[in-house]
Amino acid sequence: MADRDNAAGRPSPIRFLLASSNAGKLREYRELARNSPLDVDLLPSFSELATFEEIAPTLAENAVGKALYYGRFTDELLAAEDSGLVVPALGGAPGVYSARYAGPKGTEAECVRKLLGAMEGKRGSERRAHFVCVIALARKGRVLAVVSDFVEGLISDEPRGAHGFGYDPVFLLPDIGRTSAEIPQDEKNRLSHRGKAFRKLQAILTNPSF
Repeated sequence: MADRDNAAGRPSPIRFLLASSNAGKLREYRELARNSPLDVDLLPSFSELATFEEIAPTLAENAVGKALYYGRFTDELLAAEDSGLVVPALGGAPGVYSARYAGPKGTEAECVRKLLGAMEGKRGSERRAHFVCVIALARKGRVLAVVSDFVEGLISDEPRGAHGFGYDPVFLLPDIGRTSAEIPQDEKNRLSHRGKAFRKLQAILTNPSF
């Protein structure tokens, strides 16, 4: 690991790469890292690499598998995330298939439409859901840390809001009465599953003993 302090006495940036080509996800990570010594970027040429098959039954196994797989293409610290929306009334779906709920080539809008179709006729507690985020950190074939967190919510009757991505427009946060796509980014970062998991990762990376 590089020295944590530079010649001016300020902490040196702690850089890691994100195993993703999702620009929206990178924006969230960079916003989360703002005002911290962390520096995050996408793994170069990620979209040109052979895709890791996310066939494990759990988000944690997929995150670890991705971290080890894509970590082969860099000597830098690499973080791989697997996140999913879990709806108990749908038997846990979309779950590990959240990103491809509408098929391997399905768009985010198509995934949302399929979810709303599956939720037709469900009311009250049947619309409960939670987002889960698992982040695995690896370097040179070794997993260094795995963190996770979640946020509870409800599936709204229709999409609301223009922020965020994925299922954000239909994930209602009951305590504030708005979807994840209706709140400012800083508020989303404070409340979201990714924000909570990221802060755990930050605590590990900035620990002097790491």
